[in-house]
Amino acid sequence: MTVLITGATGLVGERLLPRLVEAGFACRVLLRAGKACPKGIEAVTGDILDPSTLTNAVQGVSAIVHLAAVFRTQDADLIWKSNLDGTRNLIAAVKSHAPDARFIMSSTSHVYNKDNPHPGREDDPVDPQHAYPASKVAAEKELRESGLNWSILRFPFVYGDGDGHLESLPKHVSTWHPAQRMSTIHHRDIAQAVTLALEGAFDRHVVNLADEVPSSIYELASMVGNQLDPSSEPLANPWYLHVDTSLARSLGFRPSIRTVCQAWQEGLS
Repeated sequence: MTVLITGATGLVGERLLPRLVEAGFACRVLLRAGKACPKGIEAVTGDILDPSTLTNAVQGVSAIVHLAAVFRTQDADLIWKSNLDGTRNLIAAVKSHAPDARFIMSSTSHVYNKDNPHPGREDDPVDPQHAYPASKVAAEKELRESGLNWSILRFPFVYGDGDGHLESLPKHVSTWHPAQRMSTIHHRDIAQAVTLALEGAFDRHVVNLADEVPSSIYELASMVGNQLDPSSEPLANPWYLHVDTSLARSLGFRPSIRTVCQAWQEGLS
């Protein structure tokens, strides 16, 4: 099976790629001009924003793992262009040149509304107000309506393998209520989920992925040596960024790293 991966040099892709290779998948990566290709991996020079470069990228593949996205920037136009228009371009190329391929797209648990009355479920109505989750919802819709064999993986806060993401968290959440809890997932379990998707376990499903226990940002910050200001004020949105993973579990997903605390204790963070 030949798998095309977009975003292979990003936070998730860089750690997913070697695990897919180890699992026996023939991996091809789409790289912008000038980007270095990991040793032993087939590379195609191109860009999801340039449709003319995508034909060679998708030709002959059995699956696409679409990770490329823009997140932490104030440039809303760039977010929409990359996350929606780029996905549209890739969908069009796959429909024309690899219509039988599985198309697996990463999305985000940020799509769920802040005032959800329970942990986010895949069938909840969503209306995110910020550009990143809103563009992901729009891209999800494009894929679901494409006629391709698709699956959509909604990731929560991703960490592990020395990516520095957990260590950088306190500077992004310093104004949040310290009791706010977040679902999390380790890179090792992203690889498990993507493998399941490549094998067809998640075909035509939107799937929440997370480990077993959401952690408060107070606990997460403390773990990396930062203390957030304490508060006993009521928590306005107790289920925000906390997702229900019942569907993923019913489809065979079982996190091998059950909590961030376990990862920290075992030196896997």
